[in-house]
Amino acid sequence: MAMNGPKKTVLQLVGVVVLMGGLSWASVPFYDWFCRVTGFGGVTGVAEGASEEILDQTIKVRFDASKERGMPWEFTPVVREMELRIGETGLAFYEAYNPTDRPVAGQAAYNVTPYEAGGFFEKIDCFCFTEQVLQPGERVQMPVTFFVDPELVTDRDAKYVHTITLSYTFYEIDLPEEIATLETNADTNTN
Repeated sequence: MAMNGPKKTVLQLVGVVVLMGGLSWASVPFYDWFCRVTGFGGVTGVAEGASEEILDQTIKVRFDASKERGMPWEFTPVVREMELRIGETGLAFYEAYNPTDRPVAGQAAYNVTPYEAGGFFEKIDCFCFTEQVLQPGERVQMPVTFFVDPELVTDRDAKYVHTITLSYTFYEIDLPEEIATLETNADTNTN
Protein backbone atom coordinates (compact mmCIF):
# COMPACT_ATOMS: atom_id res chain seq x y z
CA MET A 1 0.00 0.00 0.00
CA ALA A 2 1.62 3.26 -1.13
CA MET A 3 1.40 6.49 0.85
CA ASN A 4 -0.22 9.41 -0.79
CA GLY A 5 1.72 12.66 -1.32
CA PRO A 6 0.69 14.82 1.70
CA LYS A 7 1.15 12.06 4.33
CA LYS A 8 4.55 11.12 2.93
CA THR A 9 5.66 14.76 2.92
CA VAL A 10 4.51 15.28 6.53
CA LEU A 11 6.37 12.15 7.70
CA GLN A 12 9.51 13.25 5.86
CA LEU A 13 9.30 16.72 7.45
CA VAL A 14 8.80 15.22 10.91
CA GLY A 15 11.81 12.95 10.30
CA VAL A 16 13.95 15.93 9.26
CA VAL A 17 12.88 17.92 12.34
CA VAL A 18 13.70 14.99 14.67
CA LEU A 19 17.07 14.44 12.96
CA MET A 20 17.99 18.15 13.13
CA GLY A 21 16.95 18.34 16.79
CA GLY A 22 19.12 15.32 17.62
CA LEU A 23 22.09 16.77 15.75
CA SER A 24 21.77 20.15 17.46
CA TRP A 25 21.51 18.47 20.88
CA ALA A 26 24.67 16.44 20.22
CA SER A 27 26.63 19.32 18.69
CA VAL A 28 27.36 21.14 21.97
CA PRO A 29 29.06 18.23 23.78
CA PHE A 30 30.81 17.18 20.58
CA TYR A 31 32.13 20.71 19.95
CA ASP A 32 33.29 20.99 23.59
CA TRP A 33 35.12 17.66 23.30
CA PHE A 34 36.66 18.66 19.95
CA CYS A 35 37.92 22.01 21.35
CA ARG A 36 39.44 20.37 24.44
CA VAL A 37 41.23 17.71 22.38
CA THR A 38 42.55 20.04 19.67
CA GLY A 39 42.85 23.38 21.49
CA PHE A 40 40.59 24.85 18.81
CA GLY A 41 39.14 28.23 19.73
CA GLY A 42 41.76 28.77 22.44
CA VAL A 43 40.52 26.02 24.74
CA THR A 44 43.31 24.89 27.04
CA GLY A 45 44.35 21.41 28.04
CA VAL A 46 44.24 19.94 31.54
CA ALA A 47 47.37 18.18 32.82
CA GLU A 48 47.74 15.75 35.71
CA GLY A 49 51.10 17.24 36.71
CA ALA A 50 54.06 19.34 35.67
CA SER A 51 55.90 18.99 32.40
CA GLU A 52 58.81 16.56 32.38
CA GLU A 53 60.76 18.77 29.97
CA ILE A 54 61.77 22.41 30.47
CA LEU A 55 63.37 24.29 27.60
CA ASP A 56 65.75 27.26 27.73
CA GLN A 57 63.40 29.15 25.41
CA THR A 58 61.01 31.52 27.21
CA ILE A 59 57.48 32.67 26.52
CA LYS A 60 55.42 35.55 27.92
CA VAL A 61 52.03 34.81 29.42
CA ARG A 62 49.60 37.70 29.83
CA PHE A 63 46.57 37.57 32.10
CA ASP A 64 43.22 39.16 31.30
CA ALA A 65 40.02 39.39 33.35
CA SER A 66 36.50 40.45 32.47
CA LYS A 67 32.96 40.00 33.77
CA GLU A 68 29.67 39.27 32.12
CA ARG A 69 27.32 42.24 32.20
CA GLY A 70 25.51 42.32 35.53
CA MET A 71 28.15 40.32 37.43
CA PRO A 72 28.62 42.41 40.61
CA TRP A 73 32.13 41.25 41.51
CA GLU A 74 35.37 43.09 40.96
CA PHE A 75 37.73 40.72 39.15
CA THR A 76 41.36 41.37 38.13
CA PRO A 77 44.64 39.51 37.61
CA VAL A 78 47.14 40.12 40.43
CA VAL A 79 50.03 40.19 37.92
CA ARG A 80 49.35 41.23 34.32
CA GLU A 81 52.26 39.36 32.71
CA MET A 82 55.00 36.85 33.48
CA GLU A 83 57.80 35.29 31.50
CA LEU A 84 58.73 31.67 32.05
CA ARG A 85 60.63 28.93 30.33
CA ILE A 86 58.58 26.68 28.08
CA GLY A 87 57.65 23.63 30.15
CA GLU A 88 58.22 25.42 33.48
CA THR A 89 55.29 25.43 35.90
CA GLY A 90 53.77 28.87 36.43
CA LEU A 91 51.51 30.06 39.23
CA ALA A 92 49.30 33.10 38.75
CA PHE A 93 46.56 34.60 40.89
CA TYR A 94 43.35 36.42 40.10
CA GLU A 95 41.59 38.51 42.73
CA ALA A 96 37.82 38.63 43.14
CA TYR A 97 35.84 40.86 45.46
CA ASN A 98 32.12 40.79 46.25
CA PRO A 99 31.09 44.37 47.15
CA THR A 100 27.42 43.43 47.61
CA ASP A 101 25.48 42.62 50.78
CA ARG A 102 24.58 39.12 49.58
CA PRO A 103 26.48 35.95 48.66
CA VAL A 104 27.18 35.71 44.94
CA ALA A 105 28.16 32.55 43.04
CA GLY A 106 30.22 32.73 39.89
CA GLN A 107 31.80 30.50 37.26
CA ALA A 108 34.71 31.45 35.03
CA ALA A 109 34.85 30.75 31.30
CA TYR A 110 38.32 30.89 29.77
CA ASN A 111 40.31 30.83 26.57
CA VAL A 112 43.82 31.38 25.28
CA THR A 113 44.95 33.57 22.40
CA PRO A 114 46.40 33.18 19.90
CA TYR A 115 44.23 30.16 19.25
CA GLU A 116 47.18 28.16 17.89
CA ALA A 117 48.59 28.08 21.42
CA GLY A 118 45.42 26.74 23.08
CA GLY A 119 46.34 23.10 22.65
CA PHE A 120 49.77 23.71 24.24
CA PHE A 121 48.62 25.67 27.30
CA GLU A 122 48.14 23.07 30.04
CA LYS A 123 46.37 23.82 33.32
CA ILE A 124 47.32 21.67 36.29
CA ASP A 125 44.90 23.32 38.71
CA CYS A 126 42.54 26.26 38.30
CA PHE A 127 39.81 28.14 40.12
CA CYS A 128 37.88 27.89 36.85
CA PHE A 129 37.36 24.14 37.33
CA THR A 130 34.74 24.78 40.03
CA GLU A 131 32.10 27.35 40.88
CA GLN A 132 33.10 30.08 43.31
CA VAL A 133 30.93 31.60 46.04
CA LEU A 134 31.91 34.87 47.68
CA GLN A 135 30.20 36.10 50.81
CA PRO A 136 29.26 39.79 51.21
CA GLY A 137 32.45 41.89 51.33
CA GLU A 138 34.69 38.85 50.78
CA ARG A 139 37.94 39.25 48.81
CA VAL A 140 39.87 36.19 47.62
CA GLN A 141 42.91 35.36 45.54
CA MET A 142 42.30 32.43 43.23
CA PRO A 143 45.25 30.47 41.77
CA VAL A 144 45.86 28.92 38.38
CA THR A 145 48.82 26.53 37.96
CA PHE A 146 49.92 25.91 34.39
CA PHE A 147 52.72 25.26 31.91
CA VAL A 148 53.25 25.67 28.19
CA ASP A 149 53.86 22.29 26.56
CA PRO A 150 57.36 22.11 24.98
CA GLU A 151 55.76 20.59 21.85
CA LEU A 152 54.70 24.16 21.02
CA VAL A 153 58.16 24.85 19.54
CA THR A 154 57.82 22.09 16.94
CA ASP A 155 54.23 22.79 15.89
CA ARG A 156 53.87 24.16 12.36
CA ASP A 157 51.68 27.12 13.43
CA ALA A 158 52.31 27.57 17.16
CA LYS A 159 56.13 27.68 16.99
CA TYR A 160 55.93 31.39 16.06
CA VAL A 161 53.99 32.28 19.22
CA HIS A 162 56.03 34.34 21.71
CA THR A 163 53.20 35.71 23.87
CA ILE A 164 50.09 33.90 25.11
CA THR A 165 47.11 35.64 26.71
CA LEU A 166 45.02 33.69 29.22
CA SER A 167 41.58 35.29 29.54
CA TYR A 168 38.83 34.62 32.07
CA THR A 169 35.29 35.93 32.05
CA PHE A 170 33.27 35.50 35.26
CA TYR A 171 29.51 35.20 35.06
CA GLU A 172 26.96 34.92 37.85
CA ILE A 173 25.30 31.56 38.47
CA ASP A 174 22.64 30.36 40.90
CA LEU A 175 23.83 29.85 44.45
CA PRO A 176 24.46 26.21 45.39
CA GLU A 177 21.39 24.75 47.07
CA GLU A 178 22.94 24.52 50.56
CA ILE A 179 23.93 28.22 50.54
CA ALA A 180 20.61 29.32 49.05
CA THR A 181 18.81 27.38 51.83
CA LEU A 182 20.91 29.11 54.50
CA GLU A 183 20.07 32.49 52.95
CA THR A 184 16.35 31.69 52.88
CA ASN A 185 16.45 30.55 56.54
CA ALA A 186 18.36 33.71 57.55
CA ASP A 187 15.77 35.90 55.80
CA THR A 188 12.93 34.01 57.52
CA ASN A 189 14.55 34.36 60.98
CA THR A 190 15.06 38.13 60.64
CA ASN A 191 11.50 38.89 59.54
